[in-house]
Amino acid sequence: MADHNASQEGEVIKSEMNVNVESGKQHYSDGEDLAHNPDVPDYNAQYGVKSAEAMTLSWSRTSLIVVYMSMWLLYFSNAFEASLSTNLSPYVSSAFNDHSLVTVINVVSQVLTGVTYMPVAKILNLWDRSVGFTIMLTIAVIGMILMASTNSFELYAASNCLYSIGFTGMTFCVDVVTADTSTMRNRGLAFAFTSSPYIITAFGGPKAAETIYADNWRWGFGAWAIVLPVVGAPMITMMVLGKRKAEKNGLAPRQDSGRTWYASVLHYFIEFDDQWNSPSIIAMIIIGFFLLVCFGFWERFGARVPFVPWSLLTDRSVIGACMLDFVYQIAYYCWYNYFSSYLQVVYNQSLAGAGYIGSIYDVVSGVELLIVGALISYTGHYKWVLMWGVPMYILGVGLMIYFRQPGNGIGYIIMCQIFIALGGGVITIGEQVALMASAEHNDVAALLALLGLFGYIGGAIGGTVSGGIWTNVLPGQLRQRLPASKADQWEDILNSLDVQLSYPVGDPTRTAISDAYAATNKYMLIAGVCIMSLGLVCMAIIKDRNVKHIVQTKGLLF
Repeated sequence: MADHNASQEGEVIKSEMNVNVESGKQHYSDGEDLAHNPDVPDYNAQYGVKSAEAMTLSWSRTSLIVVYMSMWLLYFSNAFEASLSTNLSPYVSSAFNDHSLVTVINVVSQVLTGVTYMPVAKILNLWDRSVGFTIMLTIAVIGMILMASTNSFELYAASNCLYSIGFTGMTFCVDVVTADTSTMRNRGLAFAFTSSPYIITAFGGPKAAETIYADNWRWGFGAWAIVLPVVGAPMITMMVLGKRKAEKNGLAPRQDSGRTWYASVLHYFIEFDDQWNSPSIIAMIIIGFFLLVCFGFWERFGARVPFVPWSLLTDRSVIGACMLDFVYQIAYYCWYNYFSSYLQVVYNQSLAGAGYIGSIYDVVSGVELLIVGALISYTGHYKWVLMWGVPMYILGVGLMIYFRQPGNGIGYIIMCQIFIALGGGVITIGEQVALMASAEHNDVAALLALLGLFGYIGGAIGGTVSGGIWTNVLPGQLRQRLPASKADQWEDILNSLDVQLSYPVGDPTRTAISDAYAATNKYMLIAGVCIMSLGLVCMAIIKDRNVKHIVQTKGLLF
């Protein structure tokens, strides 16, 4: 971890600067630029960034370790619940006779989650990291309670969207805090560490899902309404204590804004103008990606306080990273939403077995990221990660097209999943590092939000492609392949995974269902490979910067 001398007394620091409040921003009348002074926060930055820098300048090594352990524990909890939710989702949908609508839930939740990223980033910058995290935690808990008590598919879908917003928002807050508390050189390694719990939950989640489903699937959601607040409390506590210590040291003094209540309301509307008055939000809600260009024009010509500086919106690394994540998420969700059902029907895997295979990505990429993060720290470069990851991912999905047939062994599917994990995992860390290496600390949260927006909108589009293929291909395949005695039952078979699995392996009906699945999956995988080929172009756009030479954060850091 990078040690930094943060022992200066607050009164000495305050004596060096003369702070004037003007239009809601702080400037220095003596002309001194303290943005690059390693001993004080950048008081020209937004409050959330300034507060984060004050915290890292004030805390001890023990505090840093506790924060990272808290973030690791939170990731562990979220990863475990995500594994439970993913594996239970097909059965919950089948309980309401709507198995085919699994992808609808994912599409809607991804769109809503993607749109939420940018307001959350603004909250983190305007107010405080702990405030944004607490709000997202509360939303996630409410979603879990509703999911556990739902009695209809519609309510389950709505509560799942609420949970997804909170869950992803918490993860985003943790990622921003990780960026706040790490050097640019070690940023990739820090992200790899906080996300490493997926290596463990990949084994525990599927088995837990199988056990819970055999008892009562509602406990898979209800229990986490209790667990999440307990796990999130240490994170909130450490951030609040860190802020108070910084205030005590004079690094983050409490100051009157000098505004009336009316001026304060106007101030926050101006700060959020790219959210509430910008056409970007309306565009994302109504027709999604195709009007995102309006957001760019607003940022350039209309916003009084830009969400992201125009120079970053036109930076080739930012464009390349966002477009790569957009393409990658489309390609991934073209086939992933029905992958668990596919494994259970075609390869006769149990719920736990299908979960283990689906979790290969988490295990392999989790271990790989720790190695890659260390290599980025050692070499200072990150583009080589993408040059390895994108082709490897395309290879893995391409091989799945050939090995998807029921006659091939499950070992080939596992091999393909390993290739996909080796490629896909490093794509994510490469995008994040490339994006953050292009910006100042003040803009990191906004850029991570922009990346998340592109990713979730891409995932929604991929899910739409997947759902379109499923609903247009599988019914015809079933009608064509089912034995005559079962031909009139094709709709019941289509809408329930339990009904599909009720036919034993070798039964003509089960064979027909398996063949129909394989034929449908072929089109999903082909769509994924074709779309991901565009990732090669996006990868080429990204500029390779040496992160060893980038100083972005201050204080005692990872």
